[in-house]
Amino acid sequence: MPIIHLQTLIRSTPEICFDLSASIDLHTMSTARTEEKAIAGVTSGIIKNGESVTWEARHFGIRQKLTTKLTAYNRPHHFRDEQVKGAFKSFTHDHLFTLENGQVVMTDVFEFHSPWGILGKVFNRFVLTNYMRVFLTERNEMIKKYAENGDWKKVLPFAEKYG
Repeated sequence: MPIIHLQTLIRSTPEICFDLSASIDLHTMSTARTEEKAIAGVTSGIIKNGESVTWEARHFGIRQKLTTKLTAYNRPHHFRDEQVKGAFKSFTHDHLFTLENGQVVMTDVFEFHSPWGILGKVFNRFVLTNYMRVFLTERNEMIKKYAENGDWKKVLPFAEKYG
């Protein structure tokens, strides 16, 4: 089972980074390359504990659907989304936010299992792990950009509450 660990340093607050990470709208913008869109469940705004979203996207040239649910939620420190239905056998994605030396350390821990037994393991090793690392890194770069340049005010509802 592959596990991807990513850390992104962001000059912002944990609250802003957390909410950008939980924003359906920012996720849609950050995944334009795969034509990802929310089609059921929470389809805009910020997803919260116990809520789910179904995504439709094109990966590897194939139109796919994936439903995830938030199963842990401790704003602004941590949330977890887990696959309910989709192409993976299973996955969990932990999003962690800590403040260190005046900046946010945003940590992703993405653990996944692919179907297809040994073929899935070969696919993970040579294709999927790197593909997912790039996918998550691109998303994190957009979160960083929006958090640092003030564009978060364009996507987060009630932006004035962040002070």
